[in-house]
Amino acid sequence: MTTRTMTPPEQSAAAPAAASAQAPPQVPAQQPPPPAQRSPQPRRPAAQQPPVSPGPGGGSASWAQQVHRLAQEPEEEPPVAPWKPPVGDPFLLAAQAQAAARPAAIGRRFAARLVDTAVLGALVGAATYPFVSAALTHIDEKIEAAKLSGETVTVWLIDGTTGFHLGLSLITMLMLGTLYEALPTAKWGRTPGKKLMGLQVRDIESHEPPSFVAALLRWLVHGLLGVLVVGVLNVLWCLFDRPWRQCWHDKAAHTFVAG
Repeated sequence: MTTRTMTPPEQSAAAPAAASAQAPPQVPAQQPPPPAQRSPQPRRPAAQQPPVSPGPGGGSASWAQQVHRLAQEPEEEPPVAPWKPPVGDPFLLAAQAQAAARPAAIGRRFAARLVDTAVLGALVGAATYPFVSAALTHIDEKIEAAKLSGETVTVWLIDGTTGFHLGLSLITMLMLGTLYEALPTAKWGRTPGKKLMGLQVRDIESHEPPSFVAALLRWLVHGLLGVLVVGVLNVLWCLFDRPWRQCWHDKAAHTFVAG
């Protein structure tokens, strides 16, 4: 076997080669990636806690307040009303019917006046009979006394006694007429006769029942014209009056009869 001895120059050249052969290959170090840039997010305001007491400041409710709040009884919800179909406003319907009133027919007014005259006449006759009877009896006694005297004397039919009884009769008639005619007309706009015929006395401007003064004036004018024997003209006047067909007593009280 032959042994080769390396010279010093060859040993120096082979040493680096052996070292390089034994050393592992070097891998370049990887640089860490740059941190990703995150877009700034807007800050959200913190949830506001209910204050302890109203007004500025405050904080979360205390333990005692939380216990008190839980101890309170829950409020009862109101009951749900059942649905109802819409109906007309009664006040609006009444106002429309009131504004749509028209003058009544002459025949119905005449029939109502006959009923009222008969009823009121019967009441007045029954109430004033004692006073009228006493006045007539007093007049007869005065005439009999003049006959028995055998002299020609003047007998006055109206004196203190007869005037007193006739005054009571007049007062009774006015009271009954006020109770029968004026009060019902002012309160309901109708007398029993007009109610029977479906009529109503109304103010010519407001279309409502007249006031008590107007109702009383209306009845007094009607009665006075009847006593003065011009009541027929008063009744016939409404045949030609337009547009409300007013009689004279209606014109005096500013009323008309609606049917």
